[in-house]
Amino acid sequence: MTRSIIAAAALLFVVACQTEEPAIEAQPAGSTETIQSAKPVEAARAAAPAGAIASIITPEDGDTVSGEEVRVIFGLHGMGVAPAGVDFPETGHHHLLVNVTAMPNMDLPIPADANHIHFGKGQTETILNLPPGTHTLQMLLGDYRHIPHDPPVISEPVTITVE
Repeated sequence: MTRSIIAAAALLFVVACQTEEPAIEAQPAGSTETIQSAKPVEAARAAAPAGAIASIITPEDGDTVSGEEVRVIFGLHGMGVAPAGVDFPETGHHHLLVNVTAMPNMDLPIPADANHIHFGKGQTETILNLPPGTHTLQMLLGDYRHIPHDPPVISEPVTITVE
Protein backbone atom coordinates (compact mmCIF):
# COMPACT_ATOMS: atom_id res chain seq x y z
CA MET A 1 0.00 0.00 0.00
CA THR A 2 2.85 2.38 0.85
CA ARG A 3 4.36 1.75 -2.59
CA SER A 4 1.03 2.61 -4.23
CA ILE A 5 0.84 5.90 -2.33
CA ILE A 6 4.45 6.76 -3.21
CA ALA A 7 3.84 5.86 -6.89
CA ALA A 8 0.69 8.01 -7.00
CA ALA A 9 2.50 10.94 -5.36
CA ALA A 10 5.38 10.61 -7.83
CA LEU A 11 2.95 10.58 -10.77
CA LEU A 12 1.21 13.71 -9.49
CA PHE A 13 4.56 15.47 -9.02
CA VAL A 14 5.74 14.63 -12.54
CA VAL A 15 2.46 15.73 -14.09
CA ALA A 16 2.42 18.98 -12.09
CA CYS A 17 5.89 19.83 -13.39
CA GLN A 18 4.92 19.44 -17.05
CA THR A 19 4.43 22.61 -19.08
CA GLU A 20 2.69 21.18 -22.11
CA GLU A 21 0.01 23.07 -23.96
CA PRO A 22 -3.70 22.66 -23.15
CA ALA A 23 -5.87 20.28 -25.15
CA ILE A 24 -7.59 23.21 -26.91
CA GLU A 25 -5.64 26.33 -27.82
CA ALA A 26 -7.18 29.56 -26.61
CA GLN A 27 -8.49 31.51 -29.59
CA PRO A 28 -11.63 33.18 -28.27
CA ALA A 29 -13.35 35.20 -30.93
CA GLY A 30 -16.24 36.42 -28.84
CA SER A 31 -18.21 33.22 -29.41
CA THR A 32 -20.06 31.87 -26.41
CA GLU A 33 -21.36 28.76 -28.18
CA THR A 34 -20.95 25.58 -26.15
CA ILE A 35 -20.76 21.97 -27.19
CA GLN A 36 -22.71 19.57 -25.00
CA SER A 37 -22.40 15.81 -25.00
CA ALA A 38 -25.61 14.05 -26.01
CA LYS A 39 -24.58 11.06 -23.92
CA PRO A 40 -25.88 11.06 -20.32
CA VAL A 41 -23.42 10.61 -17.49
CA GLU A 42 -23.49 7.04 -16.21
CA ALA A 43 -21.98 7.70 -12.78
CA ALA A 44 -22.72 10.19 -10.03
CA ARG A 45 -20.66 13.37 -9.80
CA ALA A 46 -17.58 13.12 -7.59
CA ALA A 47 -18.00 14.81 -4.24
CA ALA A 48 -15.88 17.91 -3.63
CA PRO A 49 -14.24 18.15 -0.22
CA ALA A 50 -15.80 20.75 2.08
CA GLY A 51 -14.11 24.10 1.62
CA ALA A 52 -12.44 23.31 -1.72
CA ILE A 53 -11.76 26.54 -3.63
CA ALA A 54 -10.62 27.22 -7.19
CA SER A 55 -9.16 30.60 -8.04
CA ILE A 56 -7.27 32.59 -10.61
CA ILE A 57 -4.11 33.87 -8.98
CA THR A 58 -3.10 36.09 -11.86
CA PRO A 59 -4.32 38.20 -13.56
CA GLU A 60 -6.43 39.85 -10.91
CA ASP A 61 -9.96 41.11 -11.41
CA GLY A 62 -9.87 44.56 -13.04
CA ASP A 63 -6.29 44.25 -14.35
CA THR A 64 -5.29 45.86 -17.64
CA VAL A 65 -2.83 43.73 -19.59
CA SER A 66 -0.53 45.13 -22.27
CA GLY A 67 -0.09 42.87 -25.29
CA GLU A 68 -2.18 39.95 -26.39
CA GLU A 69 -0.28 37.29 -24.40
CA VAL A 70 -1.87 36.88 -20.99
CA ARG A 71 -0.29 34.62 -18.37
CA VAL A 72 -2.95 32.91 -16.26
CA ILE A 73 -1.99 31.09 -13.06
CA PHE A 74 -4.58 28.77 -11.53
CA GLY A 75 -5.14 28.30 -7.81
CA LEU A 76 -6.67 25.37 -5.96
CA HIS A 77 -7.09 24.92 -2.19
CA GLY A 78 -8.46 21.91 -0.35
CA MET A 79 -7.95 19.49 -3.26
CA GLY A 80 -5.16 18.11 -5.38
CA VAL A 81 -4.48 18.24 -9.11
CA ALA A 82 -4.46 15.01 -11.12
CA PRO A 83 -4.53 14.50 -14.88
CA ALA A 84 -7.73 13.59 -16.70
CA GLY A 85 -8.30 9.85 -16.65
CA VAL A 86 -6.62 9.39 -13.25
CA ASP A 87 -9.27 8.56 -10.65
CA PHE A 88 -7.56 9.67 -7.43
CA PRO A 89 -9.64 10.79 -4.41
CA GLU A 90 -10.22 14.52 -3.87
CA THR A 91 -8.47 15.61 -7.08
CA GLY A 92 -9.41 17.10 -10.40
CA HIS A 93 -7.96 19.11 -13.25
CA HIS A 94 -8.51 22.68 -14.37
CA HIS A 95 -10.79 23.99 -17.11
CA LEU A 96 -10.51 27.66 -18.01
CA LEU A 97 -13.75 29.30 -19.11
CA VAL A 98 -13.05 32.27 -21.39
CA ASN A 99 -15.83 34.77 -22.13
CA VAL A 100 -18.50 32.23 -21.16
CA THR A 101 -21.88 33.76 -20.38
CA ALA A 102 -23.61 30.56 -19.17
CA MET A 103 -22.16 27.73 -17.13
CA PRO A 104 -21.99 24.33 -18.80
CA ASN A 105 -24.32 21.55 -17.68
CA MET A 106 -22.79 20.36 -14.40
CA ASP A 107 -23.99 16.77 -14.95
CA LEU A 108 -22.08 16.36 -18.24
CA PRO A 109 -18.41 16.56 -19.19
CA ILE A 110 -17.24 20.15 -19.63
CA PRO A 111 -17.23 21.04 -23.35
CA ALA A 112 -13.87 21.35 -25.11
CA ASP A 113 -13.71 24.40 -27.36
CA ALA A 114 -12.02 27.80 -27.55
CA ASN A 115 -14.17 29.05 -24.65
CA HIS A 116 -13.80 25.94 -22.44
CA ILE A 117 -10.10 25.10 -22.34
CA HIS A 118 -9.08 21.78 -20.76
CA PHE A 119 -5.84 21.29 -18.87
CA GLY A 120 -6.10 17.52 -18.67
CA LYS A 121 -2.40 16.92 -18.06
CA GLY A 122 -2.62 18.68 -14.72
CA GLN A 123 -1.24 22.05 -15.85
CA THR A 124 -1.57 24.90 -13.37
CA GLU A 125 -0.86 27.84 -15.66
CA THR A 126 -1.03 28.89 -19.30
CA ILE A 127 -0.43 31.74 -21.73
CA LEU A 128 -3.58 32.89 -23.55
CA ASN A 129 -3.55 34.89 -26.76
CA LEU A 130 -6.46 37.29 -26.35
CA PRO A 131 -7.40 40.11 -28.72
CA PRO A 132 -7.68 43.66 -27.36
CA GLY A 133 -10.85 44.23 -25.37
CA THR A 134 -12.55 43.08 -22.20
CA HIS A 135 -12.43 39.38 -21.31
CA THR A 136 -13.83 37.27 -18.51
CA LEU A 137 -11.90 34.28 -17.14
CA GLN A 138 -13.16 31.66 -14.70
CA MET A 139 -11.81 28.30 -13.46
CA LEU A 140 -13.95 25.17 -13.17
CA LEU A 141 -12.46 21.97 -11.79
CA GLY A 142 -13.40 18.70 -13.47
CA ASP A 143 -12.96 15.17 -12.19
CA TYR A 144 -11.05 12.48 -14.08
CA ARG A 145 -13.98 12.34 -16.57
CA HIS A 146 -14.11 16.17 -17.07
CA ILE A 147 -17.34 16.33 -15.02
CA PRO A 148 -17.64 19.14 -12.42
CA HIS A 149 -17.62 18.05 -8.77
CA ASP A 150 -20.61 18.21 -6.44
CA PRO A 151 -20.75 20.97 -5.40
CA PRO A 152 -18.83 22.55 -8.30
CA VAL A 153 -15.35 23.83 -7.48
CA ILE A 154 -15.41 27.09 -9.42
CA SER A 155 -13.59 30.39 -9.09
CA GLU A 156 -15.02 33.84 -8.99
CA PRO A 157 -14.94 35.40 -12.48
CA VAL A 158 -12.00 37.65 -13.29
CA THR A 159 -12.58 40.47 -15.79
CA ILE A 160 -9.52 41.92 -17.52
CA THR A 161 -8.85 44.42 -20.27
CA VAL A 162 -6.30 43.59 -22.95
CA GLU A 163 -4.73 46.62 -24.65
